[in-house]
Amino acid sequence: MRANPFAILISSTAEGPFATHVPLVIREAENSLILRGHVAKANPHWQYLEREPRCLTIFHGAHAYISPTNYVTHENVPTWNYGAMHAYGNARTFSAPDELLGVLHELIPMFEPSYGEQWASLSDSYRERMLGHIVGFEITVTSLEAKFKLSQNRTREEQQNVMVSLSEAKDTVVSGVAELMRDQNLGLNSSGPNKKHS
Repeated sequence: MRANPFAILISSTAEGPFATHVPLVIREAENSLILRGHVAKANPHWQYLEREPRCLTIFHGAHAYISPTNYVTHENVPTWNYGAMHAYGNARTFSAPDELLGVLHELIPMFEPSYGEQWASLSDSYRERMLGHIVGFEITVTSLEAKFKLSQNRTREEQQNVMVSLSEAKDTVVSGVAELMRDQNLGLNSSGPNKKHS
């Protein structure tokens, strides 16, 4: 989740599901997991969270197309390998300047620490105006669901073929799948039993 903090926040509304793509801070506190972020005030998502606090946040990790040419037998079809985390929880929204600043002071060091100095140098009136254009939210996670499809059902040889082909990709989203597979002890060069995930 921390490695892939640009998540998809999903809420149920009277009109149907509503989603927002948003960077999040992941915080552990007193045996609980908290997700913190903000949306533009013009985005109605914060209103949906106020009406229905229960929500789902999806953190999508590495993923890649898997060619059947990686398999030993001819009769096979393509598939997709991936890693993702589904975080279910309850949200609260806030617009008090001190709470909004708290979220910003967590996000800035994550993505551009050097911007902190520029933010601090902006006029008070400008910062206040910018804070007036956002609404913060905090989600207390009630359950986590890991999703890993990493060729667990294939032979060690086929897993190795997949890992080799993915490792050659210049796209880190694709080559990252090979890393996930190695982390799960898949392939010929790994030790230990294959771990099963859905």
